[in-house]
Amino acid sequence: MLRFIPTPIGNPQDITIRALREFERATLFLCEDTRETKRLLSILAERFEFKKPNNIEFISFHEHNGAERLKEIASKLDSELVVFVSDAGMPIISDPGQILVEYCQKNEIEYDVLPGATAVATAYAASGFRGGRFNFFGFLDHKGSSRNSQLIEVMNSSTDTVLYESPHRILKLIKEITAIDDSRELFFTKELTKRFQNYYRGTAKEILEKFETINSKGEWVVVVEAKENETKALYVEDILRLEIAPKIKAKLLAKITDKTTKDWYKELIS
Repeated sequence: MLRFIPTPIGNPQDITIRALREFERATLFLCEDTRETKRLLSILAERFEFKKPNNIEFISFHEHNGAERLKEIASKLDSELVVFVSDAGMPIISDPGQILVEYCQKNEIEYDVLPGATAVATAYAASGFRGGRFNFFGFLDHKGSSRNSQLIEVMNSSTDTVLYESPHRILKLIKEITAIDDSRELFFTKELTKRFQNYYRGTAKEILEKFETINSKGEWVVVVEAKENETKALYVEDILRLEIAPKIKAKLLAKITDKTTKDWYKELIS
C-alpha cells in the first residue's frame, strides 16, 4: 500500500491528524529529500502527539533517480505500508510522486492520496482575484526562447495563472511581465504560512517599484490575473518590443499569428 501524504508548506501546525497517524504506521518513507523528512518528523515528535516509529527506512526518491528507485522498491509497495512525501506541500503536483502514481495504476497497486496544504490554492485564495478559475503553470523554464514562449502563453491566458518562482529569478520575472504589460494586475506572496509571510498586490509597474525595497529571499508564488478583451495586435506589439534575438522573436510571433516563423524573420531583419 502506498500513501501520498502532504506536509506543511511552512508552519508545522498545518500537519493533519490523519497524516500523523499514517506516519506512525509507515515502515518505509520515500522522500524528495531524506534530510528534510527526518527533520520534519523530529519537529512533529517534539511539538505534537506523534510517536516517531522505530526502524523506519528512508529512501530518496526524486526526478533524477525515480526510475531506478522503482526497481529497488517495487516489491515493497505491495507488502509494506509505504509513504511518499515531498519536501513541502502536496505531493505529485509538479513533483516526482507522479512517477509512482503512474506505476501503481499500471500495476494495479493500491494507493491513496491524502488532502493537505498546497501553496497553489492558498496563494490563489489570498489573491482576491474574482475569476474563480486558474491555471497552474509551476516553474517557467529558467531562460531562453522557451521561457519567453511560456510567459507569452501565461499573459495570453483567458484564466488567471499561478506560477512558482525562485528568489534568484523573481525580479527578472517581474521585469519580463512589466515589459509585456505593465498594467497587468498581479499578486505576489513569499514564505507562505511562515514567520516572514508577505502579500503584494498591484499592477506589474507598481510591483516592480515595490521590489526596490523588498528582500527577495524565500520561495515565491505569483498569480497573474487574466486580462479580458485582449486583441491579437496588442500582443504582437508586446513581442516586437522585447529585446530578444530575431529568430526567437519570429517563433513567438508565429505562435499567435497566421504568419510563419520564416516570414516573420524576413520581416524583422529587413
